[in-house]
Amino acid sequence: MSIHSINGCIGCEECIKSCPTDVIRLDPKTKKAVIKYVADCQICHLCRLYCPVDAIIIAPEKTIPVIVSWG
Repeated sequence: MSIHSINGCIGCEECIKSCPTDVIRLDPKTKKAVIKYVADCQICHLCRLYCPVDAIIIAPEKTIPVIVSWG
């Protein structure tokens, strides 16, 4: 299973703009986002958080549990 899947992309480019490692690109043919450099993804969840249509899914085995600081 891949790190991400992008289904239902509307081509708004918010995920591309939010990605700090520049792994997401706009496919020139479909005008939709694609994960171009999967190995370089830091799984920061910014692409998923900024997507207005919840089109990005991060595979459960690749998610990092939220760590809460107590102090």
